[in-house]
Amino acid sequence: MTTSSDFKDTLKQQADIVRVVGDYVRLKKSGAQNYSGLCPFHGEKTPSFSVHATRQFYHCFGCGASGDVFSFVQKVENVSFPEAVRVVAQKMGVAMPRISFSSPEEAREAQHRTALLEIHDRASEFFQQYLSGPEGARAREYLAGRALSEETIKRFRIGYAPDSGFVLRDLLSNKFDEQVLRESGLFSWKTEEKSRSLDFAGQSGSGFRGSAADDKPGVEKTGHRQEEQIPPGQKPRRYDNLASESKNKGTSSPLAMYSKFRNRVMFPITNDSGKVIAFTGRTLSTDEKAGPKYLNSPETPIYSKSRVLFNLDQAKEAIRQLNYAILVEGQMDCISVFAAGFHNVIASSGTAFTDAQAKLLGRFSKNAVVNFDPDTAGAKATERTLSLLVEEDFQIKVLRLEAGFDPDLYIRRKGKDAYAHALGQSQRYFDYLIERARAQFPARSAEGKVKAVNYLLPHIQRVPSRIVRDELAHEIAQKLDIDSSVLRQELKHVATARSAATLKAPAELQVTDAERILIRALASGSEIQNAEERWSAREGTDEEFDPARQARLALESERLHEGLPTESLILSLLAAEESGIDVMSLAVPDGEKRLLASILMKEDEELSAERLEGAVRALRRKAIRRRQETVQREIQGLGNKDAHRLVELLREKERLKRALMDPSLAESGSGAMAG
Repeated sequence: MTTSSDFKDTLKQQADIVRVVGDYVRLKKSGAQNYSGLCPFHGEKTPSFSVHATRQFYHCFGCGASGDVFSFVQKVENVSFPEAVRVVAQKMGVAMPRISFSSPEEAREAQHRTALLEIHDRASEFFQQYLSGPEGARAREYLAGRALSEETIKRFRIGYAPDSGFVLRDLLSNKFDEQVLRESGLFSWKTEEKSRSLDFAGQSGSGFRGSAADDKPGVEKTGHRQEEQIPPGQKPRRYDNLASESKNKGTSSPLAMYSKFRNRVMFPITNDSGKVIAFTGRTLSTDEKAGPKYLNSPETPIYSKSRVLFNLDQAKEAIRQLNYAILVEGQMDCISVFAAGFHNVIASSGTAFTDAQAKLLGRFSKNAVVNFDPDTAGAKATERTLSLLVEEDFQIKVLRLEAGFDPDLYIRRKGKDAYAHALGQSQRYFDYLIERARAQFPARSAEGKVKAVNYLLPHIQRVPSRIVRDELAHEIAQKLDIDSSVLRQELKHVATARSAATLKAPAELQVTDAERILIRALASGSEIQNAEERWSAREGTDEEFDPARQARLALESERLHEGLPTESLILSLLAAEESGIDVMSLAVPDGEKRLLASILMKEDEELSAERLEGAVRALRRKAIRRRQETVQREIQGLGNKDAHRLVELLREKERLKRALMDPSLAESGSGAMAG
């Protein structure tokens, strides 16, 4: 998909990168034009991520990520460039121009995703209508029994899937092609030749807890039959190919397709923009043939359960404002906690908590309270989740409720005030783990202490900060009554093992202050509107100090940049300065772009004529020293082979020595020597 180049450039000028980035990162002003915060692209405790308000770009000094407002949205949302342009336009309230596509394939994919989103939106409306109708009476009774108000039901768009397998199919088949209906995950079907089955619905998961644990991988239990699945690792056939196969081979007909969700209370799953992308259905039947108690949509082109957090669309603003999230295990828990007034609550969706979900949550806050079930399975899930959050450098607390209570039941039985009190009593995550270690491995014996330490060490290893690891070692030693020196020795091995995997900032070129000043000066040329005006000063008039012009004259006349590590970048800036190109749009290697961003982000001192002249003098002296080294090597290699050449080199060596001792001579006569 492509958009008008003029529109893209205009939007970039209108877009406030501080405002856009601020939707994802908590920014604080850290200079005249700079804002800083925790980088959303790697785990860190001390902010190394900066946004330059005037130049409209971002740069992370930790991981090296850098770019403009579009590349930021691309990276943080994991979308294509055209989609990033659309997101920025929506945030700025700017209407998009008519979209064109770069290829028929791109057009088909965009059309396919749009169709899938529309199918889910229509299905959601369909389920909501049936909930309010006569057939939805039992579903309404069930929801009333869960103490869900009419307002909550509407807010979460809860609905009911009728027992008929054909009503939804007939409704949607009037508008959508059969094959895109297949890929929506809302339907199952029968074929006469199972070997050509097109059902790639995938195994059912449990968005609500403990419901589908006995489902067999690759087989969905519907109570009517077992449907064949695409083997693991095999990709489903493309939509456009399927359409032709269906017509030419007659593998199935619309009459063979029926609704996957029947006689179920339907809970929509949305992305963080609020668009419905999947469903969880809770059966109302007590018949063993009804299938799993909870049934999730399979993964589709618009739904990947490991990358979705339930209720994030409604919770993200509260998470930003309160600066922490409540993470619960099930969707019903999430709905109940939200309805009780705790709007910063989210849940994993049909899967154990994943690394992708931790990164997604980290875009909104690095603080979390984990409130999973207190039973054995819940405790293990809590530990897995804690491990992922620790590695992403979250500040974590654990909320433990009384035995037998999940968040939903706790609120229904004890009320929201009791839950608020329990929330206030949340433990630091390592206090929780230490208690778990002491409960599982009593520290009365040496063997128990060893087991407790071995249980805790992997968790300590995941902590990014060495200082925090050291503090934890001391605390654990006290609470387990262990000689801290022994534990510290174990931690030393842990820290060493961890250091190999820690994130390292990309190596930057060794750049002198003089080079940085020259690069800043050249980059300043993009801020002057008319390039020709910079060269039109009349003879005999005082000119306003123009750092880009002065730097260009010095570099081009004396070739001071030749042989420097930054030579390639300076040449690109010279070309950009001449043509008026935005320096942050230069087509240079990533390493050079990161270096340029880091230099421009640290514009903490005024770029005066004196500083620029000093930088030029420093580069002249550096050029003389490089020439000295070249002359000395040639003298050593010459020996007694050419007496005449040796005399010339010795004279030049003396001239270079005098030039270094006399800065004014170096300024006036070093042009030839630098070559």
